[in-house]
Amino acid sequence: MHHVGRLDPASMSTPDAYRGRSLGFRRQSLIDGPAGSVHMGFGACEISPEGHLGGHVHSHEEAFYVLEGTPQLAMGGETFELAPQQCGLIPLGVPHAWRNRGARACRWLDMLAPRPRDEHKEPPDTFFTREIAFGDRPRTLDIRDPRCRHFFRLDEGQMDVDRLKQGSAVGEPTVSASMATALLAYSGIAVKMLVDQRLEANLLTMFMVEYQAGGVAHPHDHPFEEAYFMLEGEVEAVADGRSYVLRPGDVFWTGVGSVHAFYNRTDARVRWLETQAPQPPRQHSYRFNRD
Repeated sequence: MHHVGRLDPASMSTPDAYRGRSLGFRRQSLIDGPAGSVHMGFGACEISPEGHLGGHVHSHEEAFYVLEGTPQLAMGGETFELAPQQCGLIPLGVPHAWRNRGARACRWLDMLAPRPRDEHKEPPDTFFTREIAFGDRPRTLDIRDPRCRHFFRLDEGQMDVDRLKQGSAVGEPTVSASMATALLAYSGIAVKMLVDQRLEANLLTMFMVEYQAGGVAHPHDHPFEEAYFMLEGEVEAVADGRSYVLRPGDVFWTGVGSVHAFYNRTDARVRWLETQAPQPPRQHSYRFNRD
């Protein structure tokens, strides 16, 4: 089973559970139960200028990736001001709140696992708390700071294989280079992990994928679900014998056992944000048709 959709700001709305608890907050569900998912919820969120989403907790993990604007997140007694290409994890059961103090709307992608319950048919899995205070001086991300241990920032050059052949400077504003943060490169493809066990995620992963011209992932399937959100370029995606051309703003999902493949037939690079739930097992996470 697979699903293809697209981010449409006109389709965003305030979830019923958040009415009266938020101002200017909207979300579009991109992957959920009706799309076929058993393990994940994936969507796009937006907060208007001077908007907010009040303090709450979830009985699922929440990973996020900022697309636009500078949203502020209050969590763990700190206030963090985020920026595009920054991401992180809100652990299960941790109180948090969002707001937008910028002059433009903030937009981010969220990944939720296990899949959120239907707010109209099932017991709740989101609970609102007392108001969470935001600090007057929000902290910007320094991912070498233990207080930022649930966050990551994807800077330019971190997926450039040639640049990574050189030693990094001591003062670079990034986590110290090691195998834990290494770039994985194969078959014209580069993969950079963003949210995983290193950020204390247990139920999901989030990572950036880049295909060079001619990059290919041959037909395969997994014992977990995957969602892909297109950010740059266009790629041919094949799932269950059907072919699609994906472009920025498109979302693609493959369920357990769905045989899928990707081909970059253009002369430009392709980038997408990818998520998985549950987390892959230690062995046998891929099953290629040709093997």
